[in-house]
This record gives sequence, C-alpha cells and structure tokens, in this order.
Amino acid sequence: MIQRVQTVLLFFVAVAMVLVMFSTLWEQINPDNTEKLSLTAWTMTTYSVSAGSDDTVLQEQNHFFIGVLSIIAAVVALYSLSQFKNRTKQMFLNMINSLVMGVLLGVTVYQSYQANTEFNPVDSGTFVLGFYAIVAGIILNVLSNRFIRRDEMLVRSVDRIR
Repeated sequence: MIQRVQTVLLFFVAVAMVLVMFSTLWEQINPDNTEKLSLTAWTMTTYSVSAGSDDTVLQEQNHFFIGVLSIIAAVVALYSLSQFKNRTKQMFLNMINSLVMGVLLGVTVYQSYQANTEFNPVDSGTFVLGFYAIVAGIILNVLSNRFIRRDEMLVRSVDRIR
C-alpha cells in the first residue's frame, strides 16, 4: 500500500542504504596536507594530495563487509516494505534491520577510529554523507516501525469494538 507513511519511510531507508554503498563514509587528511585517507563501503584508500593535479592512489585496502551490511539492510527494508499485509512480521523485519544498521554504524565508527590512530592520531577525521545516510536510515526505520505499530493498534481497537 503506497499511501501509507511507513511504506514511504521504508523506501527511503533502502535509498539511504544504497547511498551508503556509493558514497564516502569518512575522510582524514594528514597534518602536512600531503596524504588523504578515505573510507567507503568497499575500500579504505590512501591518496597522495598535490595541488593542481588529480589525487594518486598510494594504498588501497578492501573493506567489503560495510558494503555487504548496507546491501543486507537495503534488501531487508525492501522486503519489509512488501510485507504490508502482515504488520507483526513487518515490525520484526524492521527490528532486524535496526540491528543490522546498528552493526553497520558500529563497524564504520570502529574502522574510522582504527584508521585514525594509524594515520593521524592527533586530529580526528570527518564523517561525510555516507555515514549520515546510515544515521538517517536508522531514524527512518524507527519512525516506520512506530507508524506500523500505530496501524496495528488501530486495527486491534476496531476489532474490539465489533
């Protein structure tokens, strides 16, 4: 049912998780402004920063588990969206999705902290669009669960009146 608020919110949860897959989560520049460290859902890349030319890749490490977790969260959100006839199952799927996105947030913070201690322990890096997409996905998921619960309570109250 497209007209329900929770359907739109769950769709935006899936969009936020897809956004995580294709955007940068965290960046850090060393004190000399010669190297930049960037964390995406798939890799941790160190770039050589030079004025006037493109950044060259110095080192690249695979971090595919962040991307896999975001794919799982997007798929669970879309599957939950399709389960609109069974609200209890939909609430259960949203609870699992909140857990997956919480783990995704924790892994991202852990990876950025680990990279920060090795790269530049004096200054902290900055979280960018991908990280805030995870936070937005969690908030939207909680809101959709609240609206699903409200619909369930409404249906139960109408059944009691009959």
